[in-house]
Parts: sequence; structure tokens; C-alpha cells
Amino acid sequence: MTKSELVQKMARQFPQMTLKEVENAVDLVFDEITTSLATGNRVELRGFGAFSVRYRDQRVGRNPRTGESVQVEGKYVPFFKAGKGLRERLNKDVA
Repeated sequence: MTKSELVQKMARQFPQMTLKEVENAVDLVFDEITTSLATGNRVELRGFGAFSVRYRDQRVGRNPRTGESVQVEGKYVPFFKAGKGLRERLNKDVA
């Protein structure tokens, strides 16, 4: 599902809101998650999962085109861990 598909689905579920209001609400949620992660905080959505930031150390990578070694700098990356409710819904039909 893309962001625009999410906005369309939410607009159908909340007909009292304009499409622009729904889009603003979705943007606000994403912006707040991003801002929280950028300041080093963890975002937990009960039943869905938790977003956090992890640091990846610098390493030696390879240019896939040339095979040449390249130094990849250390960086922070977003990390998502699915919550119990999400895992259970995904696996409810798996025996």
C-alpha cells in the first residue's frame, strides 16, 4: 500500500473529513514519527510495532559494478520490530 492509497482508504472511512484533511493527518503522523526518531526517541504503537534507531558501524563495502572496495561510513538507520498483535494477525492462518 502506498501513502496515496492509505489516504484514499481513510477518506472513504471518514467521509466527514475532506481529502486534504485526511492527507494532512497522515502527513502529521509520519512527521511526528520521523521527528521522534530523529531526536533519538523510540515510537511504540501497541499491537502494531515499535520504531527505533540503530547505529551501523563503518565497514568496507563493494561497488557492485566494478568490484572495487569502498569505505562505507557509519550511520543511523531506522529499525522496525513488529508487535505481538501484528505477528499474530500475519500468522493466524499458518498451521
